[in-house]
Amino acid sequence: MTITIGQVIERLLEKGPQNESTVDTLRYGSPQTVVTGIAVVFVATQAVIEQAAALGANLIISHEGTFYRHQEDWMAGDDPVIMEKNNLLDRTGIAIYRYHDHIHRWEIDGIMTGLLNALDWTPYVEEHLPAATIVQIPGMSLERTAQYLKEKLQIPFVRVIGEPEMPCTRIGLLAGYRGGGALALPLMKDYHLDLVIAGEGPEWETPEYVRDAVHQGRNRAFIALGHAESEEYGMKELSERLREQFPGLPVHFIREKPLFRVV
Repeated sequence: MTITIGQVIERLLEKGPQNESTVDTLRYGSPQTVVTGIAVVFVATQAVIEQAAALGANLIISHEGTFYRHQEDWMAGDDPVIMEKNNLLDRTGIAIYRYHDHIHRWEIDGIMTGLLNALDWTPYVEEHLPAATIVQIPGMSLERTAQYLKEKLQIPFVRVIGEPEMPCTRIGLLAGYRGGGALALPLMKDYHLDLVIAGEGPEWETPEYVRDAVHQGRNRAFIALGHAESEEYGMKELSERLREQFPGLPVHFIREKPLFRVV
């Protein structure tokens, strides 16, 4: 039985409501194309596209945009980096489906579900909110929490603000670009959080709030995982679901190397 790109997209959109205004679209390729293999990724980098082609996959499902902006309604056609990436897509014939908004709007955010499962924190969930999840874990120090995150997510580093020995029990998780003050600060106050863990956010907002809180002697902390590091496990879990739904189809999860390194 053959499966087309359109059928895969239909299956993706079955779970949860759809929004009229969305970045989730087929960026390259045709819905009628028969799928030879699927590569599920956080972002379709040049290296990821090359690896997908080597694996025989002709459909990439990418959480983030391929061309460096959230809204991809721009194309600097004379930019050499963009031109080379476009040429690669043309040569390989790989289709890219952007799957960002819908997975966040599942009944329980699919990206958050993957993060919670990777951390083994699902049993500690107190409440799912539209853009965050509150967990209450067995207490451990901020230093130990940071080490735990690195071990569970298999990442080389996190960025931490707060006293290393302060106890962390009540935690707010915010995947992706949700670590800004407009969301994180009311969350800390209203839910009496010790710690906010986010992918990223403006450094002059939540981090500076936590710095002042610590200076005042308050037990507050913030950990930045990195955007990809906070969201890629949701895409990994999506690849596992697709493998079950399309048992005859090769489905691969491709994890990129960390974007930043510590020097």
